[in-house]
Amino acid sequence: MRERVSGIGGFFFLADDAEALAGWYDRHLGIDPVPSTYDASVWEQEAGPTVLAPFGSPSEHLGPSGWGLNFRVRDLDAMVAQLRADGIEVAVDPERYPNGRFASLHDPEGNAIQL
Repeated sequence: MRERVSGIGGFFFLADDAEALAGWYDRHLGIDPVPSTYDASVWEQEAGPTVLAPFGSPSEHLGPSGWGLNFRVRDLDAMVAQLRADGIEVAVDPERYPNGRFASLHDPEGNAIQL
């Protein structure tokens, strides 16, 4: 059997203000900033399906950077309400798909996020 990866260990990207953007992800999506020591706790995702989907041409799902993140959430309506209460614009897709419902937003630097 061929060896294969077992999950995503990190997602690294450039930001104009990395510290502020890390704070935004922490405050609004609950993703802990990268710890300053190996002894500190780090955000852990729950087990579940993950896709890696290269796109061959521009897509509405990707931001100007050419990438987009899709996060699983337990309660989409509660997360959308929480984000909107914080003044974040979120567009909820009215369609229900076999793999769930979706909402789209952008982080402060314009990067695409889908819930």
